[in-house]
Amino acid sequence: MSTVPGTPRTRASLTPATPTTARLAGSHVLQASPHYTTTRRHSLYGTEDRVVIDPGSRIWKVGFSGEGKPRDVFYADAKNHGSLWSWSRATDPVEKAEQDNMLAINLERCMRSVFHESLLAEPKARKVILVEHPLMPLYIKDMLAHILFSNLQVPSISFASSHLLCLLSVGRITGLVLDCGHLESTALPIFAARPLFPQLRTTPLAGSRFSSHIRALLLLFGSYLPPPATLSAAVNVPAANRTTRVPQEILTDVVIEDIKTRFDIRASSPTGDDPSDHEPPPSSDPAMSESEFSRGSLGQESAAESEFSIISHPTHPTSGGEARNENHLQVLANMYMRHSTATDLHMRVVPPVSQQTGTGRGTLIIPGWVRERAAEVLFEGGDVDESSVAEVILDALLKAMLPGFIPRLHTELLRATAPLNISSSRSRPTYDRYASLRPLVPHFAILNNPAPIPSSSARANVNAGKAPAFTPATMAWVGGSLAGALKTGGVEVAREKWDESDPSQTDQDDDVVMVLPTSEHVPRNVIPDWTRGPLPAGAPPAVALQLPPSPQPVGA
Repeated sequence: MSTVPGTPRTRASLTPATPTTARLAGSHVLQASPHYTTTRRHSLYGTEDRVVIDPGSRIWKVGFSGEGKPRDVFYADAKNHGSLWSWSRATDPVEKAEQDNMLAINLERCMRSVFHESLLAEPKARKVILVEHPLMPLYIKDMLAHILFSNLQVPSISFASSHLLCLLSVGRITGLVLDCGHLESTALPIFAARPLFPQLRTTPLAGSRFSSHIRALLLLFGSYLPPPATLSAAVNVPAANRTTRVPQEILTDVVIEDIKTRFDIRASSPTGDDPSDHEPPPSSDPAMSESEFSRGSLGQESAAESEFSIISHPTHPTSGGEARNENHLQVLANMYMRHSTATDLHMRVVPPVSQQTGTGRGTLIIPGWVRERAAEVLFEGGDVDESSVAEVILDALLKAMLPGFIPRLHTELLRATAPLNISSSRSRPTYDRYASLRPLVPHFAILNNPAPIPSSSARANVNAGKAPAFTPATMAWVGGSLAGALKTGGVEVAREKWDESDPSQTDQDDDVVMVLPTSEHVPRNVIPDWTRGPLPAGAPPAVALQLPPSPQPVGA
């Protein structure tokens, strides 16, 4: 006799319960991530983690908060590796509007790529931490906020200073942060987690100038082996007979970036027994006047390095002056070559269109001394408009409130008001711009220095090189990840607040209509801007009011 199978029942002795952390503490397989001590799942399984975006003019870094490195790092212009924006805008209104439209299209493309390709996350459920540069133009921040709020509809955006986040990533709240970006290098002092924006110092000597300097050095001193015309020529014709000057077509932005990241090294100043070995040759070219001035004020060794500044800004002299210029640079190249320990490197590159015969790629020969001395352009001083990286740091320290400022101010006031002594003025020493900083030299310490130099100060030895080993280029993003995990950050702007501040909306109250000017796009006031201080209490701003037309009588 057949029986009807019954529904399986759970045994009464088994009581389902949620596994506790104590039962899983000894198992490393069930841990969510090696960075966490709990089993809470992150990122793809929950929405409490914020999206951290570091939008550079050239490279973007994106990921989730609470993680130790970005999920994705990509070029904003993936095809040409160019920059999305620059610090100069067009003056013509039509051209300016065209540039802004193209920038908005590219920013929207990058933002959509962040959520839909890099992170695979729903933007409507994710708060965003936007890492902002202190000198990022306000109209670019407004474009980013408009795309995130109106297009992707994120709940809120937190704007955080990149320099402050870099300092948080090394566990400090007070320090001086130097950010070497693509467009400029910026030094900003921070005290008690408060950026001192009025003491900010900047210089255009940064990644863009570094790239153009490498390109100019390779055009002058590099060598190029074109692909052989036939396969037999590769064996029969010596390489020395095929060597030519580097064609400009092969030095694309992609090749220059590859050279910067893979082949460049930094060497110390050349040393030798004979000081005359470091003395640059005399030059009568008028184009050398600026470098000759640097030689007289900075010394012979600094002048030898600063001579390469004319390569980044080439002039067009006469044929005789150009020959003297190249001879002068060749002597400098020989000087650096004698003290170089780096070897020449051969890099395979795509040949120009005229040389693409199907027999292979060309070979770019990078001299060893170029690899060592290409970064000298960042350390050249003496220019009022383009300070070196070291001068930017010292200028920021001079402007900051140093210990003993008030006693020093009293001494300087007494010295300035003292009667002038003619005999003492003749023996007065030369002006030392950084004399007040020299007592602090033993206390200088770079937190993320991979090879710190021992100092006479015990405090400097304790601090130097003690930062976590994060990649310097990702320290701002790591700081944003840490701020998101701690539920902190900069000024947070909610989407509701953004919608309420829309200047295109009109307020209609009975018979009065408020008309706002729409001739030019005006950034909204909810975007944080440290250059705009709070307005004092007073009368509201005047707004043009337009009365509606009076109704026409019926039958008129």
